[in-house]
Amino acid sequence: MYQERRHDNVVLLPEWDLQDGVMLAWPHAGTDWAYMLDQVTACYVELCRAIVEDDEQLLIVAPETDEVLQALPAELHNRITVVPTVTNDTWTRDYGPLAVRCADGSVALNDFTFNGWGMKFAADCDNQVNRHLLELGVWQLPMQCHKDLVLEGGSVESDGRGTVMTTTSCLLQANRNPWFSREQLEVELQSRLGCSKVLWLEHGSLTGDDTDGHIDTLARFAPGGVILYTGCDDPDDEHFTELQLMEQQLKTFTDAHGDHYHLIKLPMPSATFDEISRLPATYANFLVMNHQVLVPTYGDAVNDDAACRLIAQAFVGRKVVGIDCRALICQHGSLHCATMQLPAGALKKKQ
Repeated sequence: MYQERRHDNVVLLPEWDLQDGVMLAWPHAGTDWAYMLDQVTACYVELCRAIVEDDEQLLIVAPETDEVLQALPAELHNRITVVPTVTNDTWTRDYGPLAVRCADGSVALNDFTFNGWGMKFAADCDNQVNRHLLELGVWQLPMQCHKDLVLEGGSVESDGRGTVMTTTSCLLQANRNPWFSREQLEVELQSRLGCSKVLWLEHGSLTGDDTDGHIDTLARFAPGGVILYTGCDDPDDEHFTELQLMEQQLKTFTDAHGDHYHLIKLPMPSATFDEISRLPATYANFLVMNHQVLVPTYGDAVNDDAACRLIAQAFVGRKVVGIDCRALICQHGSLHCATMQLPAGALKKKQ
């Protein structure tokens, strides 16, 4: 059963904290992937291989478990748990559990409301995934109920030292928590995510982003007081002005101790389009694991390689692995959006 949320001091775990594994939701014919299911399935198979190679467990939710096992090579099966679960979509970053460390050192999973990025898309099934897994006994850590607050995992970043970074364009949208002012919402974030400081990014957005500007497309923390961010040096690019303003604001940011962050600017991939408009491709949408960092790539050899080298500078000791995400970006998301890391102790060890 759910626990009531705790009011003692907590800290939202940074992504590089020790992990048990990664959670995915498998693409299926009932999702927006139906028209390109083969292409996106191939991307997910590559992603699963990379996760398992990190010696992490892989938790996959899917309406039809047989479809998943048939798609994945047999040698991966012993590292994978597939749970039958009805889903609307595949973006587990935004409805998977957010992990916090409590004052006594224990870790808890927090379940927030997901409303389809401000009621743009159906989310009735996705919003119940965490509770469903709880009822099935999948979670080995307590889960706290925060269903009175709409909060997506891709909208918040933690440096693990008392600071959370987010964007005003997303969290202050009236389609999420209209009853909270900015000041009130900051108090809620401090209470529920255990931060003493909230950094509000007021600039930066990517064309084609359905999330109203998730932080994980724009700026990401790394260990040792580092922020990696999406840059743009081309005055003719439609993102130029906003990303330049974002860069200037990032230079003013300090952590909870008053220290400035070391900034690393990531390139923008070459512009990618569908039949109608530009897609929100970004290298900032990487996933940090115990021994690897998985970086989305887009068939842009120069910028793909440059982004991987820069990210490697921020995560010394971790192998950087590029994953071709040209299929994922067709539905306006990328690698980080499709994954949710699970903290140590979250999953029952596979025998």
